[in-house]
Amino acid sequence: MLQSPENIALQEPVYQTATKPKLGKTGVLIVNLGTPDSPSVADVRKYLREFLMDGRVIDIPYLFRFLLVQGIIAPFRAPKSAKTYREVWTPAGSPLKVYGLSNEIELQKLLGDDFVVKLGMRYQSPSIKTALDAFQKMGLSRIVVIPFFPQYASATTGSVYEEVMRLLTKWQVVPEVKFISTFFDHPKVLAGYVENGLKMMATHDYEHFVFSFHGVPERHIRKGDCNGDVCKMGSCCDSLGAFNQLCYRAQCFETTRLLVKQLNIPEGKYTTCFQSRLGTDPWIKPYTEDLVKELPKRGIKNVLAFSPAFVADCLETTVEVGEEYKELFEENGGEHWHLVPSLNDSPRWVEALAEMAVAN
Repeated sequence: MLQSPENIALQEPVYQTATKPKLGKTGVLIVNLGTPDSPSVADVRKYLREFLMDGRVIDIPYLFRFLLVQGIIAPFRAPKSAKTYREVWTPAGSPLKVYGLSNEIELQKLLGDDFVVKLGMRYQSPSIKTALDAFQKMGLSRIVVIPFFPQYASATTGSVYEEVMRLLTKWQVVPEVKFISTFFDHPKVLAGYVENGLKMMATHDYEHFVFSFHGVPERHIRKGDCNGDVCKMGSCCDSLGAFNQLCYRAQCFETTRLLVKQLNIPEGKYTTCFQSRLGTDPWIKPYTEDLVKELPKRGIKNVLAFSPAFVADCLETTVEVGEEYKELFEENGGEHWHLVPSLNDSPRWVEALAEMAVAN
């Protein structure tokens, strides 16, 4: 007997149950920025050329970028950078690579046999291509890409996305791919920074706390302002919402707010600032370098610095924040400048990575 369409629509759907076939493993690609193969001038120059020729890092027309990087920056900056790399180099190699490989091993242990974890560097080795080539031969059902940058920026996370997608477009069969865009607010990531900070705070009475993030040119932020009228480089970063949720500067200020809340640091006792500016174009402010010189003039002699844009200690943390800013602080009358260690290969950080890898 035929049923009316109304009766059919009201019936409960009936699904056939069947045993699902065992799917392939999930590949987890963890990606950090990169490092030279050695602290030699030649290897540092090679690294700088690849890094700075990325159009998301120096976002000017290709010909001008080529002349600037190949003709000026790489040849003249490489010797100085090589000297700095030698300061942080360990017997096992670059700290960024050493911690990354440790993360790969520990995350693999934590996730188990249903996952395959590979480290890839955006620039130099081990490369993203090497990791994806290995994945392609494994018949994976899913790939999770975790760039090691807590806050999204076009020059970091965006560049990783672009490179991964460029390589995957050459595959005949592309599995499901998931990108982790940000994790600055992940509870275990925050807990890792907080635990390291509290250990330092227990050893000294600090008057002020500096949260120094890697800077980017202001034009990068404005280019990412989809509406074209939101970004004011000021009070618009006082809160994070739908209008600025993907703004790097706003995410950095939100990171500070989340950390100071858990650290119980009162208002007026901390500053968010930005380091590593290059060239003459304006970068996002306030500048860490200016703050470091200003604090002693305000009578602040004891400072604890955090670098929450980094998950592993490297040149920008150990040398720039930990040594160069310390020297500058003392030159201007400061007495105690200490740096909180990054997450590196701590259990909290590996647990956070595991949770990101398995989340739907």
